[in-house]
Amino acid sequence: MLKIECITVGAFFVNTYLIIDEATNEAAIIDTGETTELADYLETKHEEFKLTKILLTHGHLDHAGSLKDIQYLFDAQTYLPRLDKPLFDTLPQQGDWFGAPHMNRPCGRIDHFVDDGDIISLGETDLTFISTPGHTPGQGCYYTNQDIFVGDTLFAGSVGRTDLPMGDAALMQKSLIKLSSLPGSLIVHSGHGQTTTLADEKRHNPFLQFLR
Repeated sequence: MLKIECITVGAFFVNTYLIIDEATNEAAIIDTGETTELADYLETKHEEFKLTKILLTHGHLDHAGSLKDIQYLFDAQTYLPRLDKPLFDTLPQQGDWFGAPHMNRPCGRIDHFVDDGDIISLGETDLTFISTPGHTPGQGCYYTNQDIFVGDTLFAGSVGRTDLPMGDAALMQKSLIKLSSLPGSLIVHSGHGQTTTLADEKRHNPFLQFLR
């Protein structure tokens, strides 16, 4: 069983997640935000868990830009979707894309690349990685039998943008079909906005209606 805490940070109001396996107290972070807010918060809570993993859903600065700040504080292994490595490598320039060079960030260290179907163990909990490209070339999700962390693939009532550099609308459509094949009972924890369920999104999300 996972204990899940959402910490919303940064100028883009990114949802980062602290997930803790209750049986072992082993913890992971899903995405980092682009500011030091998450690192500062974790530093005040570090005695409550053992942070062993950092799971990135994709390589955009608002989701991976603070990686080095967290790695400075914690000896945690970092996982990145393999197909997003070229995008991740552009972190020192991504702020320039938005006319905000002050938001350029260093890359940080990647210890493991994940591919579709890979399983990551967190204490007694297994998280399966499912590749859902479209928003970025390697955007992906991590899920258990109860929860799915979707990054910018899916939002309550919407989906991730595909008009940014390296985005692909055709790939996004295929990824949404793939995501829709998972159990509707999964609780969807998105990179922005509120929590929802996969069943609710299949019923009400206008971007998923064409998949029927």
